[in-house]
Amino acid sequence: MLKCPINNSPPFYIFIVLLYLPFHADAVGLAPGLYCGTVTCYDVLEISRDEFNKTDLPKLYRKLARQFHPDRVKDEELRAEAEDKFRLVATAYETLKDDETRSYYDYYLDHPEERYYNYYQYYRLRTAPRVDVRIVIAAAILLISIVQYLSAHQKYREALRYAKEQVKFRHMAIEIARERGVLEFDKQTGKIKKKQRNGLDSELIISGIIEENISISGGYRPPRVFDTLAVQLVVFPIIATKLMAWWFRWAIKYWVRREPYDEEAKLYMIRKNLKQSEEQFLATEPKLLDEYMALELWKPDRVRPVEGGQGFGGEGAVVQFGALPPIQAIHEEAGRKYNFIPGRNVMTDGSMGKEYVYLAKLDEL
Repeated sequence: MLKCPINNSPPFYIFIVLLYLPFHADAVGLAPGLYCGTVTCYDVLEISRDEFNKTDLPKLYRKLARQFHPDRVKDEELRAEAEDKFRLVATAYETLKDDETRSYYDYYLDHPEERYYNYYQYYRLRTAPRVDVRIVIAAAILLISIVQYLSAHQKYREALRYAKEQVKFRHMAIEIARERGVLEFDKQTGKIKKKQRNGLDSELIISGIIEENISISGGYRPPRVFDTLAVQLVVFPIIATKLMAWWFRWAIKYWVRREPYDEEAKLYMIRKNLKQSEEQFLATEPKLLDEYMALELWKPDRVRPVEGGQGFGGEGAVVQFGALPPIQAIHEEAGRKYNFIPGRNVMTDGSMGKEYVYLAKLDEL
């Protein structure tokens, strides 16, 4: 083997190859199997690369497609040639109409010597699935919305299942069933008969009455399509416009003019001070709202957090049955606390943090 006279040096023929490569690279032209073959796609569509205008591309393509369409050629020999030209025109159009493909093609024209890279980009673009990014975004939004709705439905069923297990709710439902005459009771013991004449399951009747009369709001409220991401994105411009207008009126009225709060503003400040969501605040009994107003809870200094309590906000669920008053108790089950406070039943996770109460009730806790 011919080697360089210097010891431990590579074979001498490698230097010859390295000297020859630059001249060979300059001689490399367009590859027959890439894009439009040995002819540029610009020449196929009879346009100049420097004067390329994407808006004119469909018009040029339709013109050449009609000219070389195989159905316009009757001679069999000429038809085969027309089919090749027609496919070449279609290939040129598909190459130049897409911005990404055209950028790689222009790089290929400027650097034909980078054969491996150009081959890779060509086959990558051909084999990669062409999916409109708008379709991907729409599918992602739809999927997120479905997950949101199913999650809300599961949480609502969880709160409903808990409510059905409460003795007080069952007693209320049994009394309603007694008034409606939908359940039969033993005359001696006063208990529900195991076998009903109508053949219905007494548990299903009781559960149905509880579900009919129960009111759950907050993080465990019934699922609504309006709360999903898809609907929120649609109505966001309207909501944002209304919110900005509301804040503008609020700033002018109460920050600039220093006007006293009206009743609506007081209720808003009470909800804000109590850290309640709009759904939770709407579930507040009118008597309790009157008490809030009498205690002037719209003033920040009238409310303070109590450490260790259960929060009204966050994922809490306000659970009420009819118009009957709730009881005060703390129930622990499977690591979750259900805190029932006079005026409302609040079901929250034990890790939610603080409970906001008005100062007039601090001594009672």
